[in-house]
Amino acid sequence: MLIIPAIDIKEGKCVRLFQGNFRKETVYDDDPIKVATNWQRQGAKLLHIVDLDGAKSGKIKHLSLIAEIAKKGSVPIEVGGGIRDLETIKELFDTGAEKVILTTLAYENPGLLKKVCGQYGEKILVSIDARDGFLSIKGWQEKTKEKTVDFARRMESSGVKGFIYTDIKRDGTLSGVNLQETKRFATSVRGKVVASGGISNLDDIRRIRDLGLSSLTGVIVGKALYTKAIKLREAIKIANE
Repeated sequence: MLIIPAIDIKEGKCVRLFQGNFRKETVYDDDPIKVATNWQRQGAKLLHIVDLDGAKSGKIKHLSLIAEIAKKGSVPIEVGGGIRDLETIKELFDTGAEKVILTTLAYENPGLLKKVCGQYGEKILVSIDARDGFLSIKGWQEKTKEKTVDFARRMESSGVKGFIYTDIKRDGTLSGVNLQETKRFATSVRGKVVASGGISNLDDIRRIRDLGLSSLTGVIVGKALYTKAIKLREAIKIANE
């Protein structure tokens, strides 16, 4: 199971939001490239990068910065936030992204999603951003009327092979992973699942690992790393036990 550090970019800085609220941010570093290098040095095998300004506006804003992280880095990156058209997807792959994460595009344009899944296969991930069991889109700012599992199954019919499951109310809170809902989701879909949201300590990593689900292939960790509640090397060791 991979431990995947999160690098959320807002106005060129590395930040964390509280429950996805753009008015509740904490800046952890002015240099996301330095942050990426640090996580790589500590053993990360994949980095999760989100363009928060892109997610909010609907158009990716930090393409050049993301390209620089990919260029200077030695591990793959997956990228989300403001990716709403085929041109942006192509640009991200051209700049070195290993995987591209979609949500709003997948919800609003299933025909295009099917096309990009046919073209890029497992390099396309869909983020299941859950609020009270329902999917949220547009940078978590709009709650839909579609239940997360129903949406995921619809995405699988379009060719999606991998998901990121995030409990929005837990994200950035250090309140602990929503183990029950994470398990429910991971056992309801055929594809691979990465867990996210609320990871607070090493016991959360153990709880996810001990579910023993082959479909759960990774955990995204954000605030707990930046506050040093979790040390990356220790988390990686536990995930691999």
